[in-house]
Amino acid sequence: MKSNFLDEIVRVQKQGQPRGIASVCSAHPWVLKAAMTGAKTGTRPLLVESTCNQVNQFGGYTGMTPTDFVAYVRAVAVENQFPLERLILGGDHLGPNVWQNEPAGSAMQKSAGMLRAYVQAGYTKIHLDASMKLGDDDPGRPLDLELSARRTAWLALAAESASADLSPEGSDKLRYIIGSEVPIPGGAMGHEDGVHVTDVPDARRSLAVMQAAFKSEGLESAWERVIALVVQPGVEFGDDFILEYHSGAARHLAHFAETIPFVYEVHSTDFQTRTHLRDLVRDHFAILKVGPALTFAFREAVFALAMMEDELFLPEARSNLIGVMDEAMTRQPEYWQNYYHGNAAALRRRRMFSRSDRIRYYWSDGRVQSALDHLLQNLREKTLPPVLLSQFLPEQFEKVRNHQLDAMPDALILDKINSVLEDYAFACG
Repeated sequence: MKSNFLDEIVRVQKQGQPRGIASVCSAHPWVLKAAMTGAKTGTRPLLVESTCNQVNQFGGYTGMTPTDFVAYVRAVAVENQFPLERLILGGDHLGPNVWQNEPAGSAMQKSAGMLRAYVQAGYTKIHLDASMKLGDDDPGRPLDLELSARRTAWLALAAESASADLSPEGSDKLRYIIGSEVPIPGGAMGHEDGVHVTDVPDARRSLAVMQAAFKSEGLESAWERVIALVVQPGVEFGDDFILEYHSGAARHLAHFAETIPFVYEVHSTDFQTRTHLRDLVRDHFAILKVGPALTFAFREAVFALAMMEDELFLPEARSNLIGVMDEAMTRQPEYWQNYYHGNAAALRRRRMFSRSDRIRYYWSDGRVQSALDHLLQNLREKTLPPVLLSQFLPEQFEKVRNHQLDAMPDALILDKINSVLEDYAFACG
């Protein structure tokens, strides 16, 4: 088996070195540009992932198939002179989540089709997730672990077959993530005061049952390419809360990682401090998923620029971006209405400013895109006054004042996103 960077993360972790990798889970063009420009001068790979509901063989909510998404990300890489050989593409929650209301037969057939599409498009990091009940499973009982494992192995079989169709050595490139101790894709839907840290006996049993299911399908070589288990170390975020990582609560999990040939993958690490992120990597939670925190930073930067625009332009010349965005969200509420609650004023505040960042689904709206283009064009033609920069983007103002950053709208947005990515770079070593 030819080693790759993900294998290297596992290897050095097992030698006691706190190394990790951030997984950028976003299709947003500004996020991808920031990630690629920020990582361009280094040597480490960039891991970019898409989820099953975001990208699948039927288009997902982005309208992109896996082939489309790969072409899109590679085009952004070429445009920003990021080396394609340092790009790792991952698929997240690949399984029947999108079709969980259908009978198991059709849901799993569609899931297998999705796995084939992902692998054939060039994804090499594959999170297999068959943890959810399907339409004809017993609604009154938790999903049986053995059944979930059999379905997971069946999905792995589809991936292995698709990879072998590409070349005899194709499967050697695939690396698998198993387990799903996480909320549904998209984050928590309500306030949570705490989450249950994965119990070591549960993790041990899950690995044993999964390994047996792989063996029963003749997938011993695929099991050797399982590199991580998804667990819950006690982190989460939502509309109005952040559950921060406490190393003591996950100490048994951290010790267990030292007895197995895997590292952990953690979802929902958004909004953790850089110190907490570093602690996660030290405790063997080596693959850190981040997405909404990046688009949240983008939104903060754009709204700050819109507020500056209000001070610099007459009403008839303004983009009115914030108003245009709120109109788009109220016109099509399906992406936020199950996440936000309250009276009209509270709903508007949450639509615009929530950490759940459901606003991220609306940047591709045609009217919003036009307003953003209008905003940027307005501000590219102005010299942004230092007092406005200091008021609305204080961290970026300090960099401008110290000649570390140009006071141009594009540069300010990218720097705001990169401030999040820098926390992950610090944590990952």
